[in-house]
Amino acid sequence: MALHPRLASLLLFVLVLRSTLALRLCSFNVRSFGESKKENSNAMDVIVKVIKRCDLILLMEIKDSNNKICPMLMEKLNGNSRSVTYNYEISSRLGRNTYKEQYAFLYKEKLVSVKEKYLYHDYQDGDKDVFSREPFVVWFQSPYTAVKDFVIVPLHTTPETSVKEIDELVDVYVDVKRRWKVENFIFMGDFNAGCSYVPKKAWQNIRLRTDPKFVWLIGDQEDTTVKKTTNCAYDRIVLRGQEIVSSVVPKSNGVFDFQTAYDLTEEEALDVSDHFPVEFKLQSSRAFSNRKKSIGLKRRRKGNRSKI
Repeated sequence: MALHPRLASLLLFVLVLRSTLALRLCSFNVRSFGESKKENSNAMDVIVKVIKRCDLILLMEIKDSNNKICPMLMEKLNGNSRSVTYNYEISSRLGRNTYKEQYAFLYKEKLVSVKEKYLYHDYQDGDKDVFSREPFVVWFQSPYTAVKDFVIVPLHTTPETSVKEIDELVDVYVDVKRRWKVENFIFMGDFNAGCSYVPKKAWQNIRLRTDPKFVWLIGDQEDTTVKKTTNCAYDRIVLRGQEIVSSVVPKSNGVFDFQTAYDLTEEEALDVSDHFPVEFKLQSSRAFSNRKKSIGLKRRRKGNRSKI
């Protein structure tokens, strides 16, 4: 007896889900993502490919006064698909003067959902308006991962003030914990955290680095820039929370070189962005429980051997 098409589609999704052992989270500064890039079909094809690799992706430098970018991306991503559909959350237009940008999170609806969100209020006494574009904080839930919920704090700094802005993320962490009583945090974005913007001597003034409870997944030696003439770790991912740190898939954190992956010239790649995305994976709940069982079994065997 033939299965109903919708039931067959659901069964296929469940099988794919079971074989998927991780949730891929990405951060991508798309560089001046506005009307002209929207009309560049080759660049858009690459951007859509990059997004489709990810289960949840942060996009930065969206310049979209008419709110057309994300609806257009939804059309390209979802098409006629029923099994995998994307949704999005986008911030208001942020910036001090006439220059404005937006943060956007795009995510697969069947894997991730939004629990809460808010724009950080950058008005602490004696320390006002540190952020050029204050973080648009989103609390996500994912029933299929080892860690069931996590907060993402995005940041795109202004290069000249990146040291102070990165340091201030610790205050954002304190504010979010006070509001939501959460433990698992992901800080990610274009921190401009390298080369002349954050010289080596400046790291000692950044609490996000000096406090060992904040775990940096993208190291100082990485190159997140497209241009061959630059070598800077501008884009970063930082975690806080024992549960989420232990849920990271080993060796999944790194830079995605879309130029090499999609066989582009440097000029073609720069039409997409001057930044490469950074990413990591969170283990599925099934993989994590199997891993814990395996570790427990090894420990028991060790214990038994020591008794002999």
